[in-house]
Order: sequence, then C-alpha cells, then structure tokens
Amino acid sequence: MFLSQISIGKRLTLVLGLILALFFASSVVAVVKLGQLGQEIDTMVSDNIKTERAGADWLRHTTSGVQRAAAIAKSSDASLIPYFAPATAESIRNTNELQKFIESKMDTPEEKKLFDQVGQLRKDYLAAREEVSKFKQAGDAESANKVFNERFEPTSRSYLAGVQQMVDAQRAQLDEAGKRSETLRAQTTLLLQVCTGVSLLLGALLAWLLATSITRPLRHAEAIAEAIADMDLTGQPEASYANDETGRLLRALDLMRSALQGSLQQVRGVVDSISTASTQIAIGNQDLSARTEQTASSLQETASSMEELTSTVRQSADSAVQANQLAASAAAVAERGGAVVSQVVSTMDEINASSKKIADIIGTIDGIAFQTNILALNAAVEAARAGEQGRGFAVVATEVRGLAQRSAEAAKEIKALIGVSVEKVESGSALVQNAGTTMTEIVTSVRRVTDIIGEISAAASEQSLGIGQVNVAVSQLDQMTQQNAALVEESTAAAESLKDQAARLSEVVGAFRLGGTVPEHARLRVPRLG
Repeated sequence: MFLSQISIGKRLTLVLGLILALFFASSVVAVVKLGQLGQEIDTMVSDNIKTERAGADWLRHTTSGVQRAAAIAKSSDASLIPYFAPATAESIRNTNELQKFIESKMDTPEEKKLFDQVGQLRKDYLAAREEVSKFKQAGDAESANKVFNERFEPTSRSYLAGVQQMVDAQRAQLDEAGKRSETLRAQTTLLLQVCTGVSLLLGALLAWLLATSITRPLRHAEAIAEAIADMDLTGQPEASYANDETGRLLRALDLMRSALQGSLQQVRGVVDSISTASTQIAIGNQDLSARTEQTASSLQETASSMEELTSTVRQSADSAVQANQLAASAAAVAERGGAVVSQVVSTMDEINASSKKIADIIGTIDGIAFQTNILALNAAVEAARAGEQGRGFAVVATEVRGLAQRSAEAAKEIKALIGVSVEKVESGSALVQNAGTTMTEIVTSVRRVTDIIGEISAAASEQSLGIGQVNVAVSQLDQMTQQNAALVEESTAAAESLKDQAARLSEVVGAFRLGGTVPEHARLRVPRLG
C-alpha cells in the first residue's frame, strides 16, 4: 500500500493539508459570495434607503407647504403670511438640499427624466404660491382666491403626485434590491452547503484511508503484545516491515520478544544467586541485630545515669538560685541597716549641736543670775541707808537676791548635767559613726557574696543545661540505636522475604514459554551474586 511507505507524520500532514485546502477553498468561495452580498446590502443601504428617505422627507415638506399656502389663501387674516414665513423659508431650504441629494443619486435615464419633471412641477408650484402671496399681501383677496383655484391647486396636486411617483419609484428600487440580496443569500447558502458536503465526504474518505493505514499494523502489534502478556514468547519475527512508525514498532516488538527470551533464560540463573545471597544477608543481619541490642542496652544504662546526674545538677542549680536570692535579700537588709545607721549618726549630730546650744543658754542664765544678785545686793545697801523708809525695799531685795542665788545654783547644776549629756552624746555619735562604717563594710561584703553566689548560680545553670543537652543527645542516640535495631530486624525480615521472592520469581520465570535458540543480540550479561 502506498501510504505504508510514508511516515505517519507525513501522512497526517498530507491528509490534514488536503482537508484544510478543501475547507480553505470553501472559505474562499464563501468570502467571495458574502462580499458580493455585503456589497449589495451596502448599495441598498447607502443609496436606495437614503434616497427613499430623502424622497419621503421631500414629500412631507411639500405637503406641509401646500397646507400652509392653502391656509394663507383661504384665511382673511393677513398676519398668517409673516407668521408662516420662517417655516416656509426653512421648508424651501430643506427641500433644496433634498433635491440636490436625490439628483446626485439619479443614475438611469428614466430616473433623471422623472426627476426633471418633478423639478419643473416644483418651479410651477413655487411660482403659483408666490403669486398667491403677493395678492394676499396687497389685500386683493379676490385675485388671490382666483389664482389659488385656477393655478395653485392644479399645480400643487401635480407637484405632489410627481413627488409621490418619485418616492414610489425609489421604493420599487429598494424592493428590487432586497429581492436581489435575498436571491444572492440563497445562492451563497446553497453553494456553502455543497462545498461543505464535498469537503466532509473527501475528508471522511481521507480519514478512513489514514486510519486504516495506521490501525491495521497496530492490531498486529497488539496481537504480539497480548501474546507477550500471556507469557508466550515463541513467535517468529516478520520477514519484512513497513517503512513507517508502525513498521518500526513491529520491528521493536519482535526485538523485545527476542530480548525477553534471552533475558528470562539468564534470569533463571540469576535467581539462584539471589537466593544464596539473601540467605547470607539474613545470617549477617541476625548477628548485627544481636550486637545492636547489646549496644542499645548499654546506651539505656548510660541514659539512666545521665538522667540521675542531670537531676542532681538541676537541684544544685536550684539551691544556688535560692542562695543567690537569700544573699540578695541580706544585701538589701544590710543596705537598709546602713541607711538607718546613717540617719542615727545624723540625728546624734543634731542632738550634740542642740546640747551645746542649751549649755550656752544656761551660761547666759547664770550670768543674768549673777548680775541680779549684785543688783539685789546694791539695792539692800541702798535700803539700809534709807533707814526705816527703805525697810520694805530691803526685804524685797533680800528675796530677789535669794532667788538669784538659787537660779545661779540651778543653772550650775543644769550646766553640769548638760556637760555630761554632751560628753555622752559625743561618745554615742562616735560609736554610731563606727557602726555606720561597719555596716558599710558589711553591705560591701554581702554584695560581693551575692555576686559570687550569682556566678555560682549561673555556672550551675550552664552546667545543668550542658548536662541536659548531653542527656538529650544520649537519649537520641539511644532512640537511634533502637531504630537501628528495628531496621536490622526489618532488614532480616526483608532478607527472608527476598529469599521467598527469589523462589517465587523462579516459579514465575518458569511459567514463560520460551522458544529455541535465542538470538545473540538478545542475550544480556547479568553478573552473578555471591
């Protein structure tokens, strides 16, 4: 078959190219016909419809003008002429534009002849209307009515009939254009249907030929694959193959079948080696499992010891933290004691200063008492000189002198007591200053002790953290050892399973039906284990 000598890619390209060419030709025909239809519709829309609408507008303006002229002619009101003058001028201007537009669209001689007739009727109509307006403006109603009846009415009827005839002609052309468009549309639809049908038939034929050229060798390849799936490798290669992808597929399947024959024959020998090697692996895994279990037991004991050490170090660290807290409390108490002692020293200094001031005051009182005694003595002398008259004054002077002497004695006693008190206050102040110095030294020492205990606590915490990390590492190592033991057990089980699978593989390989001699290119070199 010719197609079997061409690759599937080229076949697909050729068939798809032919189908695309058919559809392209159909598309070209459709585009041409649709272009003609579009041109016809554009002509109808741009020329016929616009011309028909312009004629209808002309007829509407003319009808309105005739009605206005009749109203002016029949009415006795002279003010209608200036009243309708703007509308009349606008109607004339619009009609002139419509007349120019329709004249540009007149192509056939019949259309031009009818347009010229309507133009002449319009001139006659405008002349009659102008004459009626002149008579009405001049106040000659009789002449205006006469012109209206004899000239304007016949002329306006003829003019309206001519415009109506022109509009009817444009509408007839529009209807004819619509019929031509409908005929062209029907022809285009029929042509597209024919082209599409031919393209589908040819495409289906080409697709069938393409499918047959591909599926026939694929069914052969399917039969070979099913035979291989049924463990039948006794088939013989083809004498020749097609020069396409399916031919190469059949050649590859035959080579695969031959290679499988050689491979399975060698697999039978390899299975025995796998069985022996799996037995040795199982024995080695059993020994490894025993040693791994011993290692795991040792690591468990180590982990237990590390946990106890961790607990001990953690307790030491907690004790150091508590000692650090107590030392900090003692330092705070000592600092408060030092502050109190400082306040006591300050208070003793103030008491000492007050005692000295009291001693000075007592000295002043003693001097006043001495002077009072001298004054009383002088007063007594003067009273004695006065004789009988100064006797009362002498009694008073004697009493004052006695009081001054007692005051002087009391002041001396108080001064003596104050002196003793000042000495004791100075002694107490010195002792308190010594106590303040001692408390300051105690606070400094407590701070040093607190710092040392803090360092001990930090070192104990770091030691506890380090031992905890070691404990975690040992635990992880223990877990890994346990996992290794489990993996070794799984490996042992896998080796046993491998041994069983090797036996099963031998049975499975034995189920294949192999042919005679295997081609040399199909033999595989598989190394033996063990």
